[in-house]
Amino acid sequence: MNHLQSGSLKLGLLRNQARRDLIECLLRIEGGKTVVWDNSLPGPIGLVAEYSLLQERGITKMYPLVAGPLPAITSPNVVFISRANLSNMDNIADNLQGAKPDVEFHLVFLPRRSLICEKRLEDLGVVNKLKVHEFPLDILPIDTDLLSMEINDSFKRLFVDADYSILHSVAKAIETIQGLYGVIPVVYGKGELSQRVAAMVERMSADLTSPIAPDIDNLVLIDRSTDLVTPLATQLTYEGLIDELYGLHCTTVTLPPEKFLTKQEKDRIRPDETPPNKKLILNDSDEMFGELRDKNFHAVGPSLSAKAKGLTSQVEESKSARSIGEYKQFVSKLPHIQAAKAALAMHTSVTELLKEKVDSVEFLEGLRCQQEFINGIELDRVNEFVDDCIGRGDPLVKVLRLMCVQSCCGNGLKPKVLEAYRSGVVQGYGYRHQLALERLETAGLLVEQQSSKTFAYLRRYLKLNVEDINEQNPADISYVFSGYAPLSCRLLQVLFPEGAPPAEEVLRHIPGPTVHCKQTLPKGVQPSDGPVSKTLVFFIGGVTYAEIAALRFLSQRGKSTEFIVAATNITNGNNLISRLI
Repeated sequence: MNHLQSGSLKLGLLRNQARRDLIECLLRIEGGKTVVWDNSLPGPIGLVAEYSLLQERGITKMYPLVAGPLPAITSPNVVFISRANLSNMDNIADNLQGAKPDVEFHLVFLPRRSLICEKRLEDLGVVNKLKVHEFPLDILPIDTDLLSMEINDSFKRLFVDADYSILHSVAKAIETIQGLYGVIPVVYGKGELSQRVAAMVERMSADLTSPIAPDIDNLVLIDRSTDLVTPLATQLTYEGLIDELYGLHCTTVTLPPEKFLTKQEKDRIRPDETPPNKKLILNDSDEMFGELRDKNFHAVGPSLSAKAKGLTSQVEESKSARSIGEYKQFVSKLPHIQAAKAALAMHTSVTELLKEKVDSVEFLEGLRCQQEFINGIELDRVNEFVDDCIGRGDPLVKVLRLMCVQSCCGNGLKPKVLEAYRSGVVQGYGYRHQLALERLETAGLLVEQQSSKTFAYLRRYLKLNVEDINEQNPADISYVFSGYAPLSCRLLQVLFPEGAPPAEEVLRHIPGPTVHCKQTLPKGVQPSDGPVSKTLVFFIGGVTYAEIAALRFLSQRGKSTEFIVAATNITNGNNLISRLI
């Protein structure tokens, strides 16, 4: 994890604090420990503590938290580590039924203990069997310029369930960041949820008195409801497509093994044997991935080809070496060349897997339909392709995602169109999905048309649709969706302009209040006056890898602002929709 120290903001500090907090929590429990994990936590915890560290702190075995009795326990302590989730409390109570009396049980809440959860445990008659602790892991460093709270259902909880406890967690995460990197002098925001978080951040900041010079100049809070089109659109960057097609969780992706097997390995596989899936860790510690991750997928193949030629050239040069000095120079480069060859082979295999899916008729037709909606085409009628998808019984997530893109791009659907889509879903997929349609409506994703044409105005005024983009050597952030510039990122170009339109005119047309306030710095602390300002952009309700790529592009091309991204979670259209049905 040394790569976390290589960014402009040294995120290794945040990881080290999380490690210290975890160690302190475990040391409070004396003796050997069996850990029972909330299923959502091994990935996030793995980013701050490797298995060997847990072993050194007395953990002997680990199990997932599921219903039913615990397996045979040989250690004196059982430690449940869980988020504040009522269904997890039910499983813990189930685990405790018939438990051995000589075992001590502990419950570690992450990031904070919950009175509602403790009341559930009390109602289930097990709260007195547990010693309760906290592990204040508010936010995790995912990569050199990326932070996430890893609350993967944040969109549903905020915009469907109206569970605003997440907003306090967001404010606490920002408080953690300010405790390490100084009070952030200026706060911007857009949207109702951003306004609420900004108020909490301001109150919490008043208690921060440590004289740390600010390492972050601006905080921008983006309420996901201000831009619903972007998370629904299909991402077309290398990293974004990996997440869209295979799922990228805490920098780890699991892929089919076929493309990664050597000829010898394939020959050794028996006919009745299934090779294990390939797990890859993808972050900036992989130099080649760092170069490829934010490229449009059509630029990845040529980049890999150029790298292959460069490696071949280096090997050929070694053959012409004559002196001992030239040989020594080549030998010193050899480890790097071998590592680059391995990385090249790995990313070539990943690219081949993606290309098979991206070149399929199913993918291309769905993408074409999305892009027509985003360009304002056929928004006022039942779309023939969507109707065909329903008739064929295509996956419901795919169908609903397309409907929601059409709705969000048209500021809702005409009543007859909306009713036709609802009827098609209920008749084609079953009445049980009526609840899913209601949730999509509550979230603002699939609604009846409003009188205003907000997205149409923003599309034109902010030039969200860009024609004739150069995917190989882009000049605009629209390359991340091959022609659509994420509204959220255009908003940031408005707030930190380099030739962008005046902010006031645009902000009036984006839903929700606008936040702009200055925080009081601790006594004796002055804001930074460097030529490049650091801006922390916090997405409340999720961010996509395409948006992250767009902000990295702006950081690299801009002269005055460098962006660091934080979010409640990292999402994509399929994940967003699937959590609502």
